Amino acid sequence: MTSRLLDAYGRPVKVQAMTERLPQPGLTSVRNAWAPSVALGLTPERLARILLSANEGNAESYLVLAEEMEERDPHYGSVLGIRKRAISGIDPIVKPASDSAEDKRIADAVRENIAEHDGFSDLIEDMLDALGKGFSQVEIGWGRSKREWWVDRFIHHDPRHFVFDRETGKEVRLLDEADLLNGVELQPYKWISHKAKLKSGLPIRGGLARLVSFGWICKNYTVKDWIAFVETYGLPLRVGRYGAGATPDDVEALFQAVANIGTDAAAIIPEAMKIEFVQAMQGSASSDIFEKLARWVDEQTSKAVLGQTMTSDNGSSMAQAEVHNDVRHDIAKADAKSVTRTLKRDLIKPYVDVNFGVQRRYPTLILQIEEAEDIALIMEHTAEMVDRGLRVGQSQVLAKLGYSEAADGDDVLRPAGAAGGAPEILKTEKNRADPPVATSDPYAELDNIMNSELDNWDDLMGPILAPVLEVLETASSYEEAFEALSNTFPEMDIKPLLQSIVVGVSKARGLGDVSDD
Repeated sequence: MTSRLLDAYGRPVKVQAMTERLPQPGLTSVRNAWAPSVALGLTPERLARILLSANEGNAESYLVLAEEMEERDPHYGSVLGIRKRAISGIDPIVKPASDSAEDKRIADAVRENIAEHDGFSDLIEDMLDALGKGFSQVEIGWGRSKREWWVDRFIHHDPRHFVFDRETGKEVRLLDEADLLNGVELQPYKWISHKAKLKSGLPIRGGLARLVSFGWICKNYTVKDWIAFVETYGLPLRVGRYGAGATPDDVEALFQAVANIGTDAAAIIPEAMKIEFVQAMQGSASSDIFEKLARWVDEQTSKAVLGQTMTSDNGSSMAQAEVHNDVRHDIAKADAKSVTRTLKRDLIKPYVDVNFGVQRRYPTLILQIEEAEDIALIMEHTAEMVDRGLRVGQSQVLAKLGYSEAADGDDVLRPAGAAGGAPEILKTEKNRADPPVATSDPYAELDNIMNSELDNWDDLMGPILAPVLEVLETASSYEEAFEALSNTFPEMDIKPLLQSIVVGVSKARGLGDVSDD
């Protein structure tokens, strides 16, 4: 069956070649591991040429720049890492294609050999390298025995070692000596080829590095100017004065003396010369213009990468930042779906095909994105609605808080005492050596008194309402009933009600919850 395997693009699979490793990069190979710096001395004109060259299919300089941008800019590297880890930190879920025993067996194998693989989290991080560069290539290192195949390791490859086909600009091909211009076709079932679907069009034009590159170079200039400003701001201007008869050598000596004062704080000059210090005027330059521009660029970068600028370093409080996702929920959800689609096509299908044969349907791997919630606000509203009579299951509240039901014999907390002390710890009812301690509401006894009074409500209110009901039954009009009601008050018997109230108050006083006021 494996001899007739086809990959997701309809290409025949050479099973014998699946265990062959790609030759490693070397100094003499066309796939060189080392690359000269592109960001060093980068100018806007050169950046424009790099981006234009990438548009035309020569993306090596752009890919080197994208890598250096992550290394050189703490903010860009940080927010890009946050977006990656929003996906790579999720425990994957594998669902079978159906409820049949065979589909469940296949799903169990995928879960054990792929979802629980030691390198799975790193695989997701490597795949999401496509966010910055537009695409990412991970080689599958297969292992096999006579009866089964398994994934031995995942090997991420430098994107500089790949090119896009010249016809469509969408097919990734391996750079090779056999064809330096067009590259060679990738071996089926050997590669996980992930493309970041951030925008429509060519993959090489869809990376975040391209989107933030102009702001990045502006920030570089700004930071350099800022540092130069800090080095000189507030220092006095040093002015050297020489007489009319000074020789060129005297002038040079004076200049060196003035320059050395800024670094050595010492100088030697002829007696006829002098050095003056002119204090710089405070406020003569805007000391925060560089910081404002750098922060503005960082905010635009956060919008591009995370979809928002709600972070603790742009003026928002930590509490505000915790309420929001680090990565906007819809962006993280889209990233997760994109990654799982690629994994199903390039990893799960090959694994299932070589071990179980071609299937009509395949297991689904899910990276579930949970939307961040303000638990404190939810619990506040829950308490308000419970006070208004809403019935909420305790299990639902525990699940929302991340707590579990207390098992028999567990230590549990009960409310603090009336004095406001710390919560007490006590055992659950079963398997206790000491008598059970009530964990009910401290107002439960008062509720019992109230419920007891309500049970006798008809007996208490009957003597009061009887004269009123008699008038209403005998009156022939509204006016007649209204006039007769005023004569019913002396006939109302309120003694049973007063007696019941006195008894209830006495019981409550005995519990210590009624004052003399």
